[in-house]
Amino acid sequence: MNKPLFSPCSERGAGVLLHPTMLPSDQGIGVLGGAAYGFVDFLNDSGLRYWQFLPLGPTGYGDSPYQSLSVFAGNPYLLDVRALTEYGLLDSGALEGLQKLPCDRVDFESLHRIKWPLLRAAWRAFSERGRAYLPNYGLFDDFCAAHGKAWLDAFATFVALKEHFGGLPWYAWEAPFCSWQRARNSDLLNDLADEILAQKFYQYLFFGQWKLLQAYARENDVDLIGDIPIFPALDSAEVWANPEYFQLKADGSPDAVAGVPPDYFSPEGQLWGAPLFDWDALAMDGYSWWMRRIAATLECCDVVRLDHFRGFYKYWSVPAGDTDARSGSWKPGPGLPLFRAIRERFPDSRFIAEDLGDLDDEVREFRLATGLPGMAILQFAFDCDPENLYLPHNLDSNSVVYSGTHDNDTTLGWYRNASESIRDQVRRYLRVGGDEISWDVIRAGFGSVADTAIFPIQDLLALDSSARFNVPGSPQGNWRWRATQEQMDGLNGETSFYLRELAWLYGR
Repeated sequence: MNKPLFSPCSERGAGVLLHPTMLPSDQGIGVLGGAAYGFVDFLNDSGLRYWQFLPLGPTGYGDSPYQSLSVFAGNPYLLDVRALTEYGLLDSGALEGLQKLPCDRVDFESLHRIKWPLLRAAWRAFSERGRAYLPNYGLFDDFCAAHGKAWLDAFATFVALKEHFGGLPWYAWEAPFCSWQRARNSDLLNDLADEILAQKFYQYLFFGQWKLLQAYARENDVDLIGDIPIFPALDSAEVWANPEYFQLKADGSPDAVAGVPPDYFSPEGQLWGAPLFDWDALAMDGYSWWMRRIAATLECCDVVRLDHFRGFYKYWSVPAGDTDARSGSWKPGPGLPLFRAIRERFPDSRFIAEDLGDLDDEVREFRLATGLPGMAILQFAFDCDPENLYLPHNLDSNSVVYSGTHDNDTTLGWYRNASESIRDQVRRYLRVGGDEISWDVIRAGFGSVADTAIFPIQDLLALDSSARFNVPGSPQGNWRWRATQEQMDGLNGETSFYLRELAWLYGR
């Protein structure tokens, strides 16, 4: 076998999966403020090296981080409004409406209604100052110039037009505006000039706040693990601005859409509805769009998780208009040529291959050829088969072991809902009584041979199914769970000490 493209990390470490929206705050959603810095402190105090999160892009209908309006932009919902009051862009009473929102979940509907007017007011204040800069954020004009051609110009125009057309998807706009190439020359953009600048300002704020948090993480020896969904949403700035890279008809509608076949999560498969790439077109210019995308993600984090890794080898193509994913078929992806290009452009960067789902030997060999670490889920390990690849004794060191992911039930919820035969195997395998199953599984992950071990924050809190973050295939009620300040404070002290003990005991 040829030498793998990427070398294994080989350094043992552990961390926590926590999307920023889950953080406690008095702003209706987790933000890039005090609790985020407190979480970095907790990781450092606990001997943990990694903070993993989901995609950070602005969410659209359904609020899913995996269906973003842009794969380059940041989510303005994550902006810390208190910081804007400290800069004098809002008055001290600006948080009153946000403070009335729930503290244990995200009410996206109310958040949308309350937060956007605050951000627009901050833009007006900034604009009246002459649109110069904010301390620690850099010059606004420099930010716009640095990112404009790559993605910011198209994104800001896309969002301004979307608002102008009443929130409709771009393929339902008036004909001249269904194309970035035609829309950019329209007189309408003169009328929307202030809104376009406002959208750039929100991105300036997001990346200003993110860079400060990122620097704090580095000062405290915490590496950030980001996430790249393989397919952008159909209603996104990237598909609107780069239709030549996707399998679209002349009217902008997709020929086929992405999904996955029936699996553990869904007996009818998952119909994502995202457009599929035209990989031949992408290869023609050396996958430049993918290189820009990866570069932008690496600017925000230290490690990149490549979601739906198997889609780079073969992807599930579902005819447009189908109501579920069962009738799809496998089509060839870009394979190793893409990863050779990535290796050449980012030789020292670290990636994780999300290689879950319906796999065969060819896909496994493909992942081994790249050299990227795969993922192992301990909740999938116990099916009364000692040869199960996810059991700790069967793992490969070049892998990342999880108790569960954002798509799984919490470990406590999973255990309670499992059959008695599975619960019996869990207890016998781990040699435990099952009274503290979340921590029993966490300890098994720490002790495994996998170089990296990651645990959802819900498992550190030993929470049941009521804290589940996402149910794949279910369109309602996802992405809303949040930790309270009391819960996060409870992790300090004894829990933090125990995590540090596990990290020392198992060489992490």
